[in-house]
Amino acid sequence: MKTFIVTGGAGFLGSHLCDYLIAKGMKVICVDNLVTGSEDNISHLKDNPQFKFINHDVTNKLDITEPVDYIMHLASPASPIDFTKIPVEIALVNSMGTKNMLDIAKEKKAVFFFASTSECYGDPDINPQPERYNGNVSTTGERSCYDEAKRFGEALIMAYHRAYGVDVRIVRIFNTYGPRMRKDDGRAVPAFINQALNNEPITVFGDGTQIRSFCYVEDEIEGFYKLLMSKENFPTNIGNPNEVTILEFAQKIIDMTGSKSTIVFKPLPQHDPKLRQPDISKAKRILGWQPKIELEEGLKRTISYFKRRS
Repeated sequence: MKTFIVTGGAGFLGSHLCDYLIAKGMKVICVDNLVTGSEDNISHLKDNPQFKFINHDVTNKLDITEPVDYIMHLASPASPIDFTKIPVEIALVNSMGTKNMLDIAKEKKAVFFFASTSECYGDPDINPQPERYNGNVSTTGERSCYDEAKRFGEALIMAYHRAYGVDVRIVRIFNTYGPRMRKDDGRAVPAFINQALNNEPITVFGDGTQIRSFCYVEDEIEGFYKLLMSKENFPTNIGNPNEVTILEFAQKIIDMTGSKSTIVFKPLPQHDPKLRQPDISKAKRILGWQPKIELEEGLKRTISYFKRRS
C-alpha cells in the first residue's frame, strides 16, 4: 500500500483525488486548513482506515514521521473571488507552501506532483495553448497573486529537480467542474447553475464571446493519476479542448435547468483571459489520456448535485 499526501485534500479537486486514490487501495494523508476546503467533502472518508485528515496550513512546516511515496500538492484557493480577498495567502501557499512540501519530498524520496494552472498562459496570444507557450501574464494585476505564484512554483519545483534530484510532475489544469464546487465559488459553472436554479439573472462578464473549455472532474483526476505514474517531469496540460463561448454556456445551463433566468452583462474583470483552450497533444501522446465525459453529461451530474444542496 503506497502512502500519498494530498494537500488541499478537502477542496473540490483534492477530495475527488482522495476518493480516487483510496479506491485504488492507497493510503491517503489529507492536509487542508479549510480556508476554502470543507470537511463535508471528506466526511464519508473519516472512518476509513486508509484515510487520515490533518488540519494544517502548509505555509508552516509539516511534521510527517511515516514513510511517504507520493506528495500531491493541490493546496491553493483558485477562484477569482479569492484573488482580492486573500491574495497574500494565495501567493504564499504556492511559494512557501510548495517549498515546505518539496522539502518533505526530498527527505522522503517521494514523487512530487504540483497542481499548476492554465493561468500560467495569462491572456494568451495563441489558441489553443501548448505547454511550450510562455504566456502573456501581468505580474502586477489582481490575478498575479495566483498565476505568478504558480509560475514561481513551477520554477522552484524544477530547481529542486535539477539541484536535488526530486522526481517531479507538473500538471497545468484548465477549467474543471463537477460536484463539490463551492456554491459561491465565483466561477462560471457554480455561478450560472445556482443563478439558473433560483431563476435569477445570469451574470456574464464582458460580451460573452470569450472562449472557455470545461473538463469534468472525473476525467481531470484520471489525467492527474496517469501523469503521476508517468516519467514526465515537465508541465503537461490536462483539460478538455472542446471550446464554447461563455454566452453559449450560459444559455445551455438555462436550457438544461428549465430556468426562467435572463442573461445580464457586466464589465469584464481586469486581465480576464479571452481565450482558454488546452492543446492536449502531449497528454494524448505520452499518457494515452483524453477526456471522455461530454459537457451535457457532466453538467447533468453537476446540476443534480447543486439541486440536492439547494
